[in-house]
Amino acid sequence: MTIKNEIQQLLIKSLQALGLEYSGEIEISYPTAKKFGDYASNIAMVLAKQEKTEPMKLAEKIKEALLTDQELKKLVSEVSIAQPGFINFYLSDQYLQKQVKEIIKQGPKFGQQKSGQGKKIQIEFVSANPTGPLTIGNARGGFYGDVLANVYQALGYQVVKEYLINDSGNQIKTLGHSILKDDEQQYKGKYIDQLNKEIDLKQDVFAIGQQGAKKILDEYIKDTIENKMKIKFDVWFSEHKELCQTGEIKKIIDKITEQGETYEDEGAVWFRSEKYGDTRDRVVIKSDGDYTYLATDFAYAENKFGKRKFDKCIYVWGADHLGDVPGLLNAIKVLGYEGRGEIILQQFITLMKDGQEVKMSKRAGTYITMSELIDQVGHDVARFIFLMYSPSSHINFDLDLAKEKSEKNPVYYVQYAYVRANNILDKAKNMSQEKTGYLENELAIVKILLQWPEILDEVVASKQVNHVTAYAISLADEFHRYYQQYRIIDNDLVNPNRLVVISAYRIILKNVLDLLKISSPEKM
Repeated sequence: MTIKNEIQQLLIKSLQALGLEYSGEIEISYPTAKKFGDYASNIAMVLAKQEKTEPMKLAEKIKEALLTDQELKKLVSEVSIAQPGFINFYLSDQYLQKQVKEIIKQGPKFGQQKSGQGKKIQIEFVSANPTGPLTIGNARGGFYGDVLANVYQALGYQVVKEYLINDSGNQIKTLGHSILKDDEQQYKGKYIDQLNKEIDLKQDVFAIGQQGAKKILDEYIKDTIENKMKIKFDVWFSEHKELCQTGEIKKIIDKITEQGETYEDEGAVWFRSEKYGDTRDRVVIKSDGDYTYLATDFAYAENKFGKRKFDKCIYVWGADHLGDVPGLLNAIKVLGYEGRGEIILQQFITLMKDGQEVKMSKRAGTYITMSELIDQVGHDVARFIFLMYSPSSHINFDLDLAKEKSEKNPVYYVQYAYVRANNILDKAKNMSQEKTGYLENELAIVKILLQWPEILDEVVASKQVNHVTAYAISLADEFHRYYQQYRIIDNDLVNPNRLVVISAYRIILKNVLDLLKISSPEKM
């Protein structure tokens, strides 16, 4: 149970003691200034209107009820109220000193929880068309999905990481034409020249495209994902093999047609998506008889929820698929799985060098692949910088900053904090010890360390994995500040309490870096 959870439970008991009813989740936040404590709740402001009273008066009543609870005294040293009705909690020094030892005891397991109760979660991400090497735009969701999966696993969920191979449809025909280098060629680049030499060009254009797609997937995409990005997918799901050849797409479209969810118009078959709040109905079978992407989405959703029984499925898409979101969500609703699918859109990336945008075009063959970017800046740097942004934020990836091997580079800044902690503990091994109390800065570090389980909860709730990188930077900030302000080892004497805090710090920072799949260097 996190500290936030404990405070929520204490508040629930206090509300019950006062005869107050509240069915929602009690919000617990971190105050903006230290003078307002370590945790705060706005519950008095939320309930004031219902109780027809002033928030400050209600906050005072809740505070009085809290102070009668013996469990509270194990956790906090003080409870205060502040305008316009916040209830503030101050963690006690005794609690912090006890918990820092608990961190050391649990080690790598600290922060892990069982709140997921073994529920099955599928995260489908990257899923770039196998028509060319993985670009940085294609790959953005890779690091995101990988870390989101790690967070879910840390909270006790069963997680499957999946890559949907789009190996059917028009893009495969287009790839075939590109390999043939005929009048319908759209994709260009050295890889197309190579495929033109390696593949038998006397076949049907779709067969040529499929052979090319398999080579691209095996030799370019998988290599980049597994060896450069360090992502291991549990499932590589072939759309052609699993949905097209099996007839699953036809089956599901026939099923929704029988349910009255489709109609024919102008030779095409339309899904009644507008009926479920969409701006328009959507085609599932084109007038030429080909299935649309939405028809495939229907079959894929049925495979996920119906056949494989996932409790929740997260789709990580590029922002260019925004227009497809209502269709998929309505498909999931019609199939009977409403609320179990969630779509995360990743915004675009601009690569910057010398203050200028690096122009890229996949179809013109002028782009930087993810493999090339990692070769230039390193895996740790590429991964960390990508993960610093929320999915809804555009990334301006500064190549010059990424190549900096200094504290200006956020990855080095965080890793250097780990190295500093490691060096102190190494130096202190054979030194004399003199026990004194804990400094205020040391207890401040412990407070941040104890937020780690709450950060994991927040990521699952918000799907914002950038909370983890922000937390890593805040850990580094606090430790660098502490290191610069105090002589941690003084005249070959060291305070064992200090070593306890630094040991706990090293454990948590290592846990964070491991979850991010960023290395923890011993020296720099």
